[in-house]
Amino acid sequence: MYGRYCSSIVSSAENPVSRRSRKQQLESKMAGADGDDSLYPIAVLIDELRNEDVQLRLNSIKKLSTIALALGVERTRTELLPFLTDTIYDEDEVLLALAEQLGSFTALVGGPDFVYCLLPPLESLATVEETVVRDKAVESLRKISHEHSPVDLEVHFEPLVKRLASGDWFTSRTSACGLFSVCYPRVSSTVKAEIRQHFRTLCSDDTPMVRRAAASKLGEFAKVLELDYVKSDIIPLFTTLASDEQDSVRLLAVEACVSIAQLLPQEDLEALVMPTLRQAAEDKSWRVRYMVADKFSELQKAVGPEITKNDLVPAFQNLLKDCEAEVRAAAANKVKEFCENLPDDSKENIIMSHILPCVKELVSDTNQHVKSALASVIMGLSTILGKDDTIEHLLPLFLAQLKDECPEVRLNIISNLDCVNEVIGIRQLSQSLLPAIVELAEDAKWRVRLAIIEYMPLLAGQLGVEFFDEKLNSLCMAWLVDHVYAIREAATCNLMKLVEKFGAEWAQNTIVPKVVAMANDPNYLHRMTTLFCINALSEACGQDITTKQMLPIVLKMSGDQVANVRFNVAKSLQKIGPVLESTALQAEVKPVLEKLATDQDMDVKYFAQEAISVLALA
Repeated sequence: MYGRYCSSIVSSAENPVSRRSRKQQLESKMAGADGDDSLYPIAVLIDELRNEDVQLRLNSIKKLSTIALALGVERTRTELLPFLTDTIYDEDEVLLALAEQLGSFTALVGGPDFVYCLLPPLESLATVEETVVRDKAVESLRKISHEHSPVDLEVHFEPLVKRLASGDWFTSRTSACGLFSVCYPRVSSTVKAEIRQHFRTLCSDDTPMVRRAAASKLGEFAKVLELDYVKSDIIPLFTTLASDEQDSVRLLAVEACVSIAQLLPQEDLEALVMPTLRQAAEDKSWRVRYMVADKFSELQKAVGPEITKNDLVPAFQNLLKDCEAEVRAAAANKVKEFCENLPDDSKENIIMSHILPCVKELVSDTNQHVKSALASVIMGLSTILGKDDTIEHLLPLFLAQLKDECPEVRLNIISNLDCVNEVIGIRQLSQSLLPAIVELAEDAKWRVRLAIIEYMPLLAGQLGVEFFDEKLNSLCMAWLVDHVYAIREAATCNLMKLVEKFGAEWAQNTIVPKVVAMANDPNYLHRMTTLFCINALSEACGQDITTKQMLPIVLKMSGDQVANVRFNVAKSLQKIGPVLESTALQAEVKPVLEKLATDQDMDVKYFAQEAISVLALA
């Protein structure tokens, strides 16, 4: 009965919609299901596969496994999959969901023995116009390819790849490029030769999109080929693609270069790979040079120390001096990694003679993205060069960047101070870099001060509590009375993070007394900052400190002449209430809130009543 019922639903979904409403159709089918209400959800899902509403069809596709379970494996293979294959002409989001679902459908069609049944709908999806749908279909095909037996792979999967590779539309040929590598290792030598031929054909396809797809999979395909075929087939294709008229193809060939270089013996690299790589590093398109810069560390590891010294060092210098800012930024980002991977016997000499002069130029580059990229890694050079060279050559560069007009450059330096601290020590650091940090902390532009505040907890963690108390604590307290509200607010959050880092005991001895003293400040804005600080610190400091040291100050401020202070007292009591001892709530907090609830100011009354309600003191 279960099967008969679902059969009637699938067949009806294939027919044109009649004049009867969908509700009437479902009622009719339910009558034929002998009144079994448990099948109703399945009926709805199947019916929605053909619904005019895209969202309903999408919902049904996402629950396709439920329908397949209801139909059983045989009926899923013979009825549901052909039905789905016929629905390929749909909205892209529906097709995307379908392509994703089919990738995990193996068990629902009867396991690996019947996984080939999933190929027809996925093949159709791999040829559609929308790229994301094709990519998802290829992803699912790659996934289920591993579940095919070697025999089924040759009988069913490999012919599918050939059909896609020789399709009339570029869409199918681009999809084929992603499937060669998954079937190649498990087929016979005859079929392997055919697959290599198909890949060669696609690499010289008339359509740039197909050549792009082939170039993007060149490295992946090379990894599954035998070494002889890498030399005889892949290297010529690599050379051709790296000289393609389209820069979008050439830059993808650079990515493949890394994989190919890793596969070849060292003695073959100079002849087979390096001429093409040198050409790419000097390509007329900045996008190709950018890709070389972006992949430089990986290329360096792949080609080894000798080629690095002879070829890559000059190439890296040229990239650091490139006329395009994007290329310089990508190269600057790799400076530390490149220097770390240099051969030990010549590392210092190469850095000092070839890399450091370029770095000095980049510190004063006209483009802020280049300077920012360099600032994020330059501190790491100190651990490579050691104390003396860092003090002599790098510290002046750090200082220059700390005074740069671009905030991101300054912050990238500050966020990596621990690297320098390890090498030159805290005393040298305090004499050189900290004056620059203090200068920024007192900068006339409030956004600069704000940026420094946000990095203060990180800086404190790097420098330690003693050094922080001696050099930076006074700065943090000064920010609490800044004339800009955003600075006072950020300084409050900063205190909370510092307490979390250094502990409640440090807060009790160092921070709380200074915060409490601000309650007597003649400026009401500063008195309000006291309340904001107490709100932020109460949880981090704990019940004892909050009840004994901070609560009395809040209660005392309830009599403040300024209404804004009084209603913030009510808000503070509501905030710190859960941290306080229950006896203090009843004996001390409740009377104050009740008094504020009768205040002449409407806002004070409102927030006091809200606090009483939230703290359940009524």
